[in-house]
Amino acid sequence: MSIDIKNKDFLLQHLLTPAVKLELSKEVLEKLSYFKRENNTKPVIYIGAGTCGLGAGADKSLKAIHKYLEKNSIVAEIIETGCIGLCSSEPIVDIKLPGLNRISFEKVTEDKVENLMDRVFSFSLNGDKVLGQFTNENNRKWADVQDINEHPFFKPQTRLVLKNCGIVDPVSIEEYIAKGGYKVYLETIRKKSAFEVCDIIEKSGLRGRGGGGFMTGKKWKFANHEVNEQKYLICNADEGDPGAFMDRAVIEGDPHRLIEGMAIAAYGIGATKAYVYIRAEYPLAIKRLKIALEQAKEYGFLGDKIFGTDIHLEIKVKMGAGAFVCGEETALIASIEGKRGMPRPRPPFPAISGLFGRPTIINNVETLANIPGIIEKGHEWFSAIGTENSKGTKVFALSGKITLTGLIEIPMGTTVRDILFKIAGGIRNNKKFKSVQIGGPSGGCITEENLDIQIDYDSLIKVGAMMGSGGLVVMDEDTCMVDIAKFFMDFIQRESCGKCIPCREGTKRMLEILENITHRPHGNKGHAALERINGVIQLERLGKVIKETSLCGLGQTAPNPVLSTLKWFRHEYEEHIFDRQCSAGVCTELRTFKIDVDKCTGCTICAKKCPTNAIIGAKKTAHFIVEDKCIGCGTCMEVCNFDAIEVF
Repeated sequence: MSIDIKNKDFLLQHLLTPAVKLELSKEVLEKLSYFKRENNTKPVIYIGAGTCGLGAGADKSLKAIHKYLEKNSIVAEIIETGCIGLCSSEPIVDIKLPGLNRISFEKVTEDKVENLMDRVFSFSLNGDKVLGQFTNENNRKWADVQDINEHPFFKPQTRLVLKNCGIVDPVSIEEYIAKGGYKVYLETIRKKSAFEVCDIIEKSGLRGRGGGGFMTGKKWKFANHEVNEQKYLICNADEGDPGAFMDRAVIEGDPHRLIEGMAIAAYGIGATKAYVYIRAEYPLAIKRLKIALEQAKEYGFLGDKIFGTDIHLEIKVKMGAGAFVCGEETALIASIEGKRGMPRPRPPFPAISGLFGRPTIINNVETLANIPGIIEKGHEWFSAIGTENSKGTKVFALSGKITLTGLIEIPMGTTVRDILFKIAGGIRNNKKFKSVQIGGPSGGCITEENLDIQIDYDSLIKVGAMMGSGGLVVMDEDTCMVDIAKFFMDFIQRESCGKCIPCREGTKRMLEILENITHRPHGNKGHAALERINGVIQLERLGKVIKETSLCGLGQTAPNPVLSTLKWFRHEYEEHIFDRQCSAGVCTELRTFKIDVDKCTGCTICAKKCPTNAIIGAKKTAHFIVEDKCIGCGTCMEVCNFDAIEVF
């Protein structure tokens, strides 16, 4: 990749000039202003081109923007950003006209591009698709447009990790440097000892954001104290929880922040080699990360004798095959070593003997992305955010039956109710809230009575949930909690590495019990009923055995979704077992269909379409459903033209 050396020298001058002196030339100041896009002389158009934006059609919108500019002979700069977090409003397009604030628009599909551009370039806005404007004292405001930070989705947030996501060009190291990037790293390696770095992180109270919640600084000190010619740092970007996409969004939107955090962490523990272990299913994140790493290397932030010091650092990207178990750190280490990803007993812990038998620290993306801010502003600043035992902010991915889906970053201590009903706009279609699954397959559900619980590590454990990596899957009244438990147990059972018997066999037995509960009985119905009752009695006992005897953390938390739903929604299990009904109508095999003989005309369409020949009757006479043959698929109801099919 070719670098404009002139730009490089300007920006490095900015970095290397002491903050208290700031004797920057006019040329440097002009370059910094250019990369900050504060005094642009031509229009700048930003489009959210993260995975979520592309999935919503941002690539088509981008083509329409190019076509519009060409058609109207407008010279403009187009920047593809990551996701700003409001995924439900994608494609998002921002426009920065010279002298005016940057303004953001939602749901700009390709058919809306021309009309939007016409309105913006003629300064006649129609506010129905306006998200807000980015207020800047150097630019004029758009009349009657709120600041983007006053939007209900963004206002309650405290964006530290996500502050650049959706705002900056993720593959422009110049823009990252212009906004202060890498300055903290250079000041750290010149002015602070490695132990000081570990001490600052420990005093900040930062805990690992990958699920376990171990004190990051304390973990670093273990490796810092180890005397070894080779130490390693690993960034775990292998998020495999259903509904979780925090790491992907951070890397797609602000990869240089992660690299700077890794560089500081590596210096703190004395590592000279680092890996980003990322699942291969994240092609866009991998692409942007590799570009950012190449830029960082060419600018001198990676490599040998960094900026004249004795610091060396090499960062490699290692793609994983998407195995959920490789989120566990010892399995991840095995995968990097070229072995099958399977956990191993601890101790020794990786900080003492990890990758290739050397001291190794593993942190996830969010943890490392917090590091530059803590080092820059001090441990007191970070520890002032959050609760007594859970400091700072937490990034969550909101999905499911919620009005505004996307990525949020809130201070620890924020209640679940505030997240769902203030930030995310409540349950979609005015349905009634039922539960929210937090922590993914290893987590548990939070019900209506616990909505006011604070988000922190200790409070969630008290109600049978856990922080996890940060996935929040919201469920409404139409959700069957037994089916949810079955979904997560099926996921866990398929993803089990199979090394230890409790996890391998125990999760299989739990899944069989759940399937028996939700399926229509075959053969001896009395015997099947006894099996269901005995099975559910065994669920809790089996779950506790798996938790107590599994080898790794993933196996130990595997029964959580089942135990949590049993605790809070036992009546739904009883309904499935004794009444053979699913009130949510999700478990199709438990549905009972009947034909209203007064409405049935005997057209025979339902009988012809029934996959099990469960419908009988002569032509032009009322038909009947043979219950023992019916599998509850609902095909008859779909094809009936006379609303003669009823479901119970």
